[in-house]
Amino acid sequence: QVQLVESGGGLVQAGGSLRLSCAASGRAYSRYIMGWFRQAPGKEREFVAAISWSGAGTSYSDSVKGRFTISRDSAKNAVYLQMNSLKPGDTAVYFCAGCVSAVISTAKDAYNHWGQGTQVTVSS
Repeated sequence: QVQLVESGGGLVQAGGSLRLSCAASGRAYSRYIMGWFRQAPGKEREFVAAISWSGAGTSYSDSVKGRFTISRDSAKNAVYLQMNSLKPGDTAVYFCAGCVSAVISTAKDAYNHWGQGTQVTVSS
């Protein structure tokens, strides 16, 4: 069992940066695929980025590729999302998620552990 807690959200101007953190508890964390999803008001929850259990493999949505970077520190049981060049369209609640899988998945239904979310608001 893995429990996930996000932090680091806030209000930032367009072009600015934020770093989200996700603290994981549970001995199985190191074997989990970890992902970030986001949900804007009135929209479906969408995939943002994911990282393999080793950290060697990553995947990004086209909308954030080149601006966001996902990383993990297994020694600290943490996963991070560095967000640069933020746009108003990035405004959403960001969720950390985890699953046991042989490959990285971009589908939210593949993830069975979720954090409570952290709000990111980008002003123009």
